[in-house]
Amino acid sequence: MRKTFNGSFTQQEPIPEGAIARAVAVMRSGRLHRYNVSDSEVAETALLENEFAAYMGARYCLACASGGYAMHLALRSFGLQPGEPVLTNAFTLSPVPGAIDNAGGKPVLVETTRDLVIDLNDLELKIGRSHARVLLLSHMRGHIVDMDALMVVLSRHNVALIEDCAHTMGASWGERKSGSFGVAACFSTQTYKHMNSGEGGFVTTDDPKLMANAVIRSGSYMLYGRHQAAPDDAAFTDARLDNPNCSGRMDNLRAAILRPQLELLDDNRARWNERYRTVESALRGIEGLVLPHRPEKETYVGSSIQFLAEGLDTATLPDFITRCQARGVELKWFGDPEPVAYTSRHHSWRYIDAQSLPQTDAVLDKLCDMRIPLSIGVSDYELIGEIIAEEFVDCERAMAMPA
Repeated sequence: MRKTFNGSFTQQEPIPEGAIARAVAVMRSGRLHRYNVSDSEVAETALLENEFAAYMGARYCLACASGGYAMHLALRSFGLQPGEPVLTNAFTLSPVPGAIDNAGGKPVLVETTRDLVIDLNDLELKIGRSHARVLLLSHMRGHIVDMDALMVVLSRHNVALIEDCAHTMGASWGERKSGSFGVAACFSTQTYKHMNSGEGGFVTTDDPKLMANAVIRSGSYMLYGRHQAAPDDAAFTDARLDNPNCSGRMDNLRAAILRPQLELLDDNRARWNERYRTVESALRGIEGLVLPHRPEKETYVGSSIQFLAEGLDTATLPDFITRCQARGVELKWFGDPEPVAYTSRHHSWRYIDAQSLPQTDAVLDKLCDMRIPLSIGVSDYELIGEIIAEEFVDCERAMAMPA
């Protein structure tokens, strides 16, 4: 009888005890709002912003309500105008085009390669066609494009970069952290990301004007002076009057939960990558199953794993997913014609202009995805990799049998 896995792919690790104690202290104080502090007190949210800015090596940081809000905020604070085109990956999750639409922009989708990164040739072509001023680059599922080559393309066409680092918090390209290449970077602390506050996000930047706009837009009223990882008062002279209040602040309770988690981020990256490599080892070398290439310059965070099921046709892939599920392994398939849970593709984003993306469609038709939660032990991932491999090979064999 074949083995099954009996754990959960949606169960996260407990919040660290230090974070729980800090959160309880905030609740006992009653001062949950980031601006509700005593005269001698610095808000947990302001302290978190200082610490995350230092971690990123950024001048400024703003904590906000979600990663999607962070992207919307960065685009509007950059100066995006209504109806303006914004370049972004065709392979991403729906909050990315959603943020562009929410900011008043028009998403222009760029093809994805078989290594699950933005196609630089198609990017250059669509820069010329769209005359876009900005690329919102999604480091989707933690895969980082050749950032050196990307920056050459963007510099040549005077296109600004805003990074969506929801899946690359703690990752790097060469000596530079993911999120340090553009005019701004956006991060998420939603439960399934690399720090967990249920919902939450950050915007980081070195641009004082962009950050001043973002602070006012986030809902600071005229309390912007209570921010520490922010520009000085002079940057707010116009920003405080030119930007609407679009309340999306982080509160002190979530900040208290996140501060101790930041201290664990680099250690957790090593733990994720050990699990990632365990599954990768089980899948590598299986004919018809293709793992994305991970460049030497990429220091990734393996909180999920993807592969192309090239050896299976699209009629067989749903059966493969079902068979893995029956043995306790939860895979997502980006080729499903209907959006399922968090997984969707550009055809289901009907609020944006329909776009022809044959290369991306061919990739998504065969793309399987699996979360790698830290709550599952390394030895269990050996079993999980074995189950995926067995079911994949069995499905290949069944396809090869005469009808």
